[in-house]
Amino acid sequence: MTVKIVTDSVSDIPPEIVQELGITVVPLYVHFGEQTYRDGIDLTTEEFYRKLKSSPILPRTSAPGPGIFAQIFDKLAKETNEILVITLSQRFSAVYQAALQGIELMKEKGQVTVVDSKTAIMGQGLLVTEAAKEALSGASLQKIVDNLHRRIGLVHIRATMDTLKYLAMGGRIGKAQAFLGAMLRINPILGIKNGEAFPFSRERSRARAIEALYKFSTSFTNVKAIAVEHALNKDEAKALAKQIASTFSKIPVYISQVSPVIGTHAGPGILSVSVLESEGD
Repeated sequence: MTVKIVTDSVSDIPPEIVQELGITVVPLYVHFGEQTYRDGIDLTTEEFYRKLKSSPILPRTSAPGPGIFAQIFDKLAKETNEILVITLSQRFSAVYQAALQGIELMKEKGQVTVVDSKTAIMGQGLLVTEAAKEALSGASLQKIVDNLHRRIGLVHIRATMDTLKYLAMGGRIGKAQAFLGAMLRINPILGIKNGEAFPFSRERSRARAIEALYKFSTSFTNVKAIAVEHALNKDEAKALAKQIASTFSKIPVYISQVSPVIGTHAGPGILSVSVLESEGD
């Protein structure tokens, strides 16, 4: 039986890739006051920002409960006896713990392994994509898990935003708080390391920040896949992806849109690059 791959909506994997590779995506939740939306299902990124602009309060985000995971595991366990769950960093969310607790609530029999990706957005998505490809090729659960653990350290992310305001308000700023001060609009370049946002540099303009993302992504010698993500600035993302693809013509360069959950904490100006290095095989 083929190993089934499960992840959460913060992985930001393009819908066509999710369908092609048979990945199960569990949505997180976005709360506007008393209204609750499933990330990417009840609320698109565009709809989210329209609501964000009109809402008097900052929305909240939350993880799916253990019961949701149990239902998904039970459904998949009727198709396979091996399930791999790859979650965003547990430093960012309770998704990892909820998935573990969901195993205890299962009614069907099956082996479920949960792995903390120690990252998020398409850094996580690239890990999930590779795992799903291996699953479809017939690899065993243990083989996929072993490869996944090796690849986690080969994921690198850089992102720029118009402001750090949303990260600060949402409490997800991590070590990037070093950039906070009188000026929040500083074109920061942030990374994710060990599941936490960290400051990398500050650029004087948006154009310089985008150039920094390009230089970062093309600084690697052996690359397996790259993803460029945006919230509302699709033209910027497409231009950056095209520029990167001209350097790496033989690897996939995905273009993705960040989920409303990420948008809550990053704001509409986010533009990011995720790089998965090759293991040399």
